[in-house]
Amino acid sequence: MRSRNLSWLLLGVLFSSSTWAESSINLTEGVTGVSHDVYDLHMLVLYICTVIGLVVFGAMFWSMFFHRKSKGHVAATFHESTKVEILWTVIPIFILLAMAIPATNTLIAIENNDNSELTIQITGSQWKWHYSYFDQDLDYFSVLSTPRAQWDNLSGPGEEKGENYLLEVDKPLVIPINRKVRFLITSDDVIHSWWVPAFAVKQDAVPGFINEAWTNVDEPGVYRGQCAELCGKDHGYMPIVVTALPENEFDAWLKEQKVAAIAAAEAEKASLAERMTMEELMTLGESTYVASCAACHQANGAGFPPSFPALKGSPIALGDVSKHIDIVVNGKSGTGMQAFGKQLTLKQLAAVITYERNAWGNNTGDVVQTADVKAATGK
Repeated sequence: MRSRNLSWLLLGVLFSSSTWAESSINLTEGVTGVSHDVYDLHMLVLYICTVIGLVVFGAMFWSMFFHRKSKGHVAATFHESTKVEILWTVIPIFILLAMAIPATNTLIAIENNDNSELTIQITGSQWKWHYSYFDQDLDYFSVLSTPRAQWDNLSGPGEEKGENYLLEVDKPLVIPINRKVRFLITSDDVIHSWWVPAFAVKQDAVPGFINEAWTNVDEPGVYRGQCAELCGKDHGYMPIVVTALPENEFDAWLKEQKVAAIAAAEAEKASLAERMTMEELMTLGESTYVASCAACHQANGAGFPPSFPALKGSPIALGDVSKHIDIVVNGKSGTGMQAFGKQLTLKQLAAVITYERNAWGNNTGDVVQTADVKAATGK
């Protein structure tokens, strides 16, 4: 049995053909020209290293077996050979050149952002991505959409986790195919990393710095990635989803988004005159809190002190309403508390503040309306 397994292993090494290369454990080939170049470079280096390994270890084992002392062989006594030294210097130089030339060309291509047709700023924050389309007056946040009950393993019986569990978002990044898209990548809190394997793009998002990357997707489809930097306790809940559309469909999508933005602005204005009941505010506030706040402050409001303080019985939730509104809308510098003024609507802000002031036994009885948020912040 052992000899048979060894035979299969040797066959796998000797015949590492394209069938093996396409295995799921191999580097993904991707859907862009650069990703294909990276894949080809990876395979070239793999094959070169495999050949070197076979030659070196083959010669070593052959020598040990056929020139062993038990067969009467005596070790050679030479100490130097000019020819051998020239060979083992020149041959590695050619091997390195064979790898360095395509590697250099690929690295230059990866860094070449010239002639991009669309620029998108990507900003990482705990734990979501913000996408802003330059010259298109369009921006939005992209947040994990897997229900929290699933990733807390609190789902009811018969509720199965989906195929894209923890790799699904409410609003994916949408880009066109066959157009060069430039990414400006940064962060507003800690270091993140925007990584989409199918594009061969992995770039750190560093606060105070802007890193660049680009892609030109060949095939329409949905491509998934993740934050590849350990950015905090919920690092695993910061997925990336990119939808690549044919050019005409992308242009139509852009128009739809602009119309939707106008409608949303009108709805915001209309909400200022709306008076929601406590029950309506608590229902909307709970869903908003679970989606946007529970990751730091827990669903029960207990928080994770000292980094993420409790809201249950806290001075903020029980104190001055205007200060509570201010910290939710504008965040708090030097802490993990983000500014939610641009992430949530006026109605969501009013609802989540009302919820925090009346949940978990806080019971202040305060009802915050959209007009109160507008008056306190000018949002």
